[in-house]
Amino acid sequence: MQWTGGSRQIPDSVCSFPCRSGERKKMVKGVPCCWHCELCDGYQFQADEFNCEMCPFDMRPTPNRTACRPTPIIKLEWHSPWAVIPLFLAILGILATLSVIVTFVRFNDTPIVRAAGRELSYVLLTGIFLIYLITFLMIAEPGTVVCAFRRLLLGLGMCITYSAMLTKTNRIYRIFEQGKKSVTPPKFISPTSQLMITFILISVQFVTYSNSKTRDSLSIDRLLLPPVSPQVVGVFVWFGVMPPHTIVDYEEQRPPNPELARGILKCDMSDLSLICCLSYSIVLMVTCTVYAVKSRGVPETFNEAKPIGFTMYTTCIVWLAFVPIFFGTAQSTEKMFIQTTTLTVSMSLSASVSLGMLYIPKVYVIIFHPEQNVQKRKRSFKAVVQAATMSSRLSQKSINDKQNGETKIEPDRTQ
Repeated sequence: MQWTGGSRQIPDSVCSFPCRSGERKKMVKGVPCCWHCELCDGYQFQADEFNCEMCPFDMRPTPNRTACRPTPIIKLEWHSPWAVIPLFLAILGILATLSVIVTFVRFNDTPIVRAAGRELSYVLLTGIFLIYLITFLMIAEPGTVVCAFRRLLLGLGMCITYSAMLTKTNRIYRIFEQGKKSVTPPKFISPTSQLMITFILISVQFVTYSNSKTRDSLSIDRLLLPPVSPQVVGVFVWFGVMPPHTIVDYEEQRPPNPELARGILKCDMSDLSLICCLSYSIVLMVTCTVYAVKSRGVPETFNEAKPIGFTMYTTCIVWLAFVPIFFGTAQSTEKMFIQTTTLTVSMSLSASVSLGMLYIPKVYVIIFHPEQNVQKRKRSFKAVVQAATMSSRLSQKSINDKQNGETKIEPDRTQ
C-alpha cells in the first residue's frame, strides 16, 4: 500500500512521539495521551519529563539542555588587544619619567633644575610615575592586593600631579598680582611653603575618598568601603576592617544565547566609586586651568605659566573625550575592556602631556645644550613688580588704542 508522499511504510499509530533531549512534554487539554514537545529555551534546562527550570545565575545549560554547567570566567589578559596599547604607553611613560628623575638628580644643582623648583618638581614627577603605574594595576588579574592598590592609587597619582601644578600656577599668579599693588612679596611663596600647600591639597584626596566610599556603602551595590577618615591611616584601617575582594559579574555578558555567556572577574568597585576616586583630581585640574588662564599674560621669561597653560588645556580636552566614551559603553558586552582601556589611556596621555610640556625641554637643554644651562641674572621681587606693572600698562594701552581706533572710524554725524 502506498501512502501520501510515496512512502510504503505503515505510519505509527500514535498521537505524539517521544520528546528529544532538552524538550518537555506539554499535555494537550482534553486528550490525556497526547502532548506537544516544547524546547527549554534561554537559560533553562530539562528538570524532568514535564518541566523546565532555570539554571543558577552562575551557570548555563549544556548543549542538550539536560543539565547545567559552570559559566566560563574571563578577565582582561596581558596579551589582549585592549591591554597592549595602554601597556605600551605606560612603559614608555615610566621610562621617560625615570629618565627625567635621573637627569634632575644628577644635575640637581644646575641653574635649570633650580629654576624649575626642585622640590615641587620631584613631587610632580612622583605623581606622574604613579599615573603610569596604575595601568599595570588596572590590567593585572584582580585579587585582594591588586584591588586594594587600585582603590588607594587610582586617584592619588593625579591628585599629587595636579596639586603640585596648581601650587605652582597659584604662586605665579599671586606674585604678579601682588606686584601690581606693592613691592612687598606675597606670603607662602618659599619652597617649604609650597610643599606644605601641596601636601595639604593631597591630604584632601583621602577625605574625599573616604567620604565617597561611605556614601556608596549605603547603595544596593553593597560595596566594601572604608570608614570616614581624614588621614591616610584611615584607608589602611579600612583594609583591616573591611578588606577589598573580587567578584564575578555574570550580568555584564549574559546574552540571549547561553553559549556566549561569560562571567567577568573584577574588583568589587562600581563605576560610581571609580568616578568618585577621580572627582577631586578633576576639581584640581579645572582649578589649575583657571589659574593658568589668569596667568597667561605674565612675561614668558619669568615663569612656566605658558607651558602649564598648554598642559592644562590639552589635559581638559583628553578628559572631556574620556567621559562620553566611558559612560557611553555601559550597555556594551565588552564594557569592562573598553572602560579599562579608555581610563588607562586617558591617564597616560594626561601624564605624558605634563611630562612632555614641563620637563622634556629642560632635559633636552641639560643633555644636549649644556652651554645654555648657566646662571642667569637673579631677579629680585622688585624686577617682578616692574614686569607686572609694565604688563598691566601694555594691556591698558592696548585697550585704549582699540577704543581710540573705534572712535576714529565712527562716521561724523554732525554734518
